[in-house]
Amino acid sequence: MVKRHLIRFAPLYLLAAIATLFALYPFLFMIQTALRTQGEFLQGPLGLPLPPTFENLEFVLSAQFLRYFLNSIVVSTISVGAATLFGAMAAYPLALMKFRSNRVIYVAFIAGLMIPIHAIIIPVFVLTLQIGLYDSIWALVGPYIGFSLPITVLILTEFFRGLPREILEAASVDGAGHFRRFWSVLLPLAKPAVATVSIYNLIFIWNEFIFALTLTSSRSNATLPVGLRELFGQFGVNVPAVMMALTAASLPVLIFYFFAQDRVMQGLTAGAVK
Repeated sequence: MVKRHLIRFAPLYLLAAIATLFALYPFLFMIQTALRTQGEFLQGPLGLPLPPTFENLEFVLSAQFLRYFLNSIVVSTISVGAATLFGAMAAYPLALMKFRSNRVIYVAFIAGLMIPIHAIIIPVFVLTLQIGLYDSIWALVGPYIGFSLPITVLILTEFFRGLPREILEAASVDGAGHFRRFWSVLLPLAKPAVATVSIYNLIFIWNEFIFALTLTSSRSNATLPVGLRELFGQFGVNVPAVMMALTAASLPVLIFYFFAQDRVMQGLTAGAVK
C-alpha cells in the first residue's frame, strides 16, 4: 500500500522537490557568496567557498551596521505592533457590529491597498517637516502603520466574521462587555490571523526603502535598506560583503517566521482566503 502510494505520487514529490530547490537557491547562493572574497567571486561567481572566509563580517559587526539593525528593529516592532492592534480594533466593529456606514468604512480601508507609496511620498515628506519629525525614526512609524492597516483590517475582519457567534453570545451572557470580548475572547482566537498579518507587515516594513530614504537623512537614524547603500561604491560593488550583510539582515524575519509558521499557515487557510 505504501509502495503504491509512493509510485502514484512520485511525480508530485519530484515537482515539489524541484520547486523547493528553486525557492531555496537564492538564499543558498547568498550564503555561499558571503563566505567568499571579492577576488574569488570575480574569478567564478558560482564557485563554492573553499575554504570559507569570514572577512566580510567586518562591516556586519561594525557599530554603524548594528545601529542600522537596531533602528530597523525598533521601527518594525513599534509599527507592526501598532498596526496589528489598531487593525484588530477596527476589524472588531466592522465584522461584528451592524451600523449604517459599516460597508463604506470597510471599503475605504480596502481602497488603501490600491494607493502606491510613490503617489503620496511628497505630501508625507512635507507633513513630516511641518510637525518636526523629519530625520527621526518616528517619522517612519506613522507611514508604516498607515500602509499596513488595509491588509491588516482585511484579514482580521474576514477572520472575525468566520468565528462562531455562539462564542461571543456566551461571553455576553457571562457579562462581558465589548472590551472584554475583544481582548479576552477574540484576540486569543485570532492568533493565526494576527501571526499572518504580523509577518506580512514585518516583511514590508523591514524591506521598505522609499520612506526610509526620504524621511531620514543622517546615518544615525537610517534603517538597514538605506544603510546597505554604503556597500555600493562609485566604481564597483563588493558583492560578497553585500551578501553577508543581506544574510544578516534576513535573519530576524526568518527567525520570526520559524516560530510563527504554524500560526501563519492557520491564518492563511482560516482568514481572508477562507
